[in-house]
Amino acid sequence: MKNLIEIRWHGRGGQGAKTASLLLADAAFNTGKFIQGFPEYGPERMGAPITAYNRISDEPIRIHSNIYEPDYVVVVDDTLLDSVDVTAGLKEDGAIVINTTKGKDEIESKLSNYKGAIYTIDARKVSMEALGKYFPNTPMLAAIVKVAGIMEEDQFLEDMKGSFAHKFAKKPEVIEGNMKALELALQEIKKIN
Repeated sequence: MKNLIEIRWHGRGGQGAKTASLLLADAAFNTGKFIQGFPEYGPERMGAPITAYNRISDEPIRIHSNIYEPDYVVVVDDTLLDSVDVTAGLKEDGAIVINTTKGKDEIESKLSNYKGAIYTIDARKVSMEALGKYFPNTPMLAAIVKVAGIMEEDQFLEDMKGSFAHKFAKKPEVIEGNMKALELALQEIKKIN
């Protein structure tokens, strides 16, 4: 399949990993890509580990399963590094994007000897600065778009402005903060290895 990108999201219930994966799918779809965005359901509850997935391609996607060998992994909550093997199946020519303030040595020690690219962002700092509350999914969405090169940043921001206008039609006051969170995250994401 031409240019197939597979992404696995790890988060906790209530952090917005599922929502971010669906927003990513919408944004990619709006650029003419074929997409899938779906969560893996189990006995989820607030705070329990959850997994969500994206497939993005230039051609129709005929695969209908979970993603076992992702190109990219997004970790919305770094406490999952202690209990979930987030690098399982992760391709070494891909990357992992982690919401954390931890240093390189501490992060690498928790990644099962993963040899690929590692990116970090302090989504709490970005979220607090832009929104005044902790919503890690918006910064993490921007981070994976930049790391995976899914679309041009300007195109992504323009598309998200439209998505947020629709999603927050009854709360338009939160659109500006969410846009600021995306813009800050695009600047704050950094490669640590």
